[in-house]
Amino acid sequence: MVTFLSGGTGTPKLLAGAREVFDPADLTVVGNTGDDIELGGLLICPDLDTVLFERGGVLDRERWWGIEGDSTTTHEEVRDLSERAGFETGPRYLGDERQTSGRTLARWRRFSGVGEFMTIGDRDRAVHLLRTSLLSEGHTLTETTNRLADAFSLDVSLLPMSDDPVATMIHTPNGEMHFQEFWVAHGGEPVVEDVEFRGAERADPTSEVIDALAEPVIIGPSNPVTSIGPLLALDGVPEALAETTVVAVSPFVGDDLFSGPAAKLMEATGTEPSTAGMAESYPFADAFVVDERDPTELGRPTVTTDIGIDGSEDSERVVEAVADALALVGAT
Repeated sequence: MVTFLSGGTGTPKLLAGAREVFDPADLTVVGNTGDDIELGGLLICPDLDTVLFERGGVLDRERWWGIEGDSTTTHEEVRDLSERAGFETGPRYLGDERQTSGRTLARWRRFSGVGEFMTIGDRDRAVHLLRTSLLSEGHTLTETTNRLADAFSLDVSLLPMSDDPVATMIHTPNGEMHFQEFWVAHGGEPVVEDVEFRGAERADPTSEVIDALAEPVIIGPSNPVTSIGPLLALDGVPEALAETTVVAVSPFVGDDLFSGPAAKLMEATGTEPSTAGMAESYPFADAFVVDERDPTELGRPTVTTDIGIDGSEDSERVVEAVADALALVGAT
């Protein structure tokens, strides 16, 4: 049994080649939920959905989010109708009192659907509608995710990191904003002063997650701050990782980042944006997979390969290096 920690696109890209190296029946994926938002009353779980769609064979692999070939008729009509009604498009938070009322899981990340600042495909929206409806019926996010996994015929176990709310908030000189506003609406441009995982001190990993963390753990080349950080902020998770075998794949070549805002966010939170900083973020890691061009000395067992992932063959190559790293520290 092996458990992947997943957020953003790094780990899903790695998962694309995992079935060639590991038996899918033995794989569990724990997804970050700090990026989740409620938009127009629907709960959207981007990191869970990327895994759901990738393993379900429908992911748009050009963008690494959303469903391939999906239409956006409803999204376009909502934006057009909003503009005709005199509203500007862009993020519109519900009021402070509304942020902590109603469904607990949506706390601190409730956005109005007016102007709909995120592009939501029509088939994609159906997933959010079903998810939200199941939550309204009283199912937990874990139970709901399990039902959606069945609907997409997943061959791995997919778990949200918690059934409690954790919202990744970016602090800027002009105030705080949810990560989705920072990244989607503003393209990661605002200056970052700090990153907060709001609610993490009161949130718990599920029992299913704790059980999964007892197995060898793989952290893909995801953003250490906003993709993996919310999970590490949960009580008991770092301790669980310290007790098991962990292999982490660097998203850097030295201090050059492959993609995304990780460097900016790491720097803002006092961590060097580099492979060395990634290793510092994961003190519990037993081994690493780094790029063959990376000169960084980590002082822990390391396997090198070309870690660039542009297709399934690349993914399989990196997963094979991960398996070698697990064997190197006696986990297989």
